[in-house]
Amino acid sequence: MANTVVEVKKHERPAPAPIPTVAPDMWQTFQNQMDQVFDRFWRRGFGFPSLRRTFWPLEGEGLAAPAMDFTEDEKTYRLTAELPGMSEKDIDVQMSGDMLTIKGEKRQEKEEKAENYYVSERRFGSFQRSFTLPDGIDRDKIEAGFEKGVLTITLPKTPETVKEQKKIEVKAK
Repeated sequence: MANTVVEVKKHERPAPAPIPTVAPDMWQTFQNQMDQVFDRFWRRGFGFPSLRRTFWPLEGEGLAAPAMDFTEDEKTYRLTAELPGMSEKDIDVQMSGDMLTIKGEKRQEKEEKAENYYVSERRFGSFQRSFTLPDGIDRDKIEAGFEKGVLTITLPKTPETVKEQKKIEVKAK
């Protein structure tokens, strides 16, 4: 599979304010408690864990936000995220002010037909992650690529930032 380029959209409007942390949803808490009740029942009765977890791995109303790795070398910062089952068309990367936002939406449909049954499942979910960009990034040269389910965003440092780096020797006392 060839490396696919993902367009980074730039906006001149100010960066959005960070989303405040929300208190736990009382319905999600109730659902978790009910799962525990059913888990206890199944353990005593038939020995199976709750089947809900097997069929519904989505968290809340959407996909769980993917973990992202942020690395740095002498010339660039690199942000990578594993997004299995998604394509470059499902991903939106935007930069607004000092904020880099990554959005994704996954749609999955499954249909199975046999002589004695018919199964149709649809699952949809989305995620959004925002990061404040560090100083010293050449914003005109930011690139995003998607290959084999992995999104890689390369954030090159400005020449001034690269020149400013200095190794400091650590001496034993």
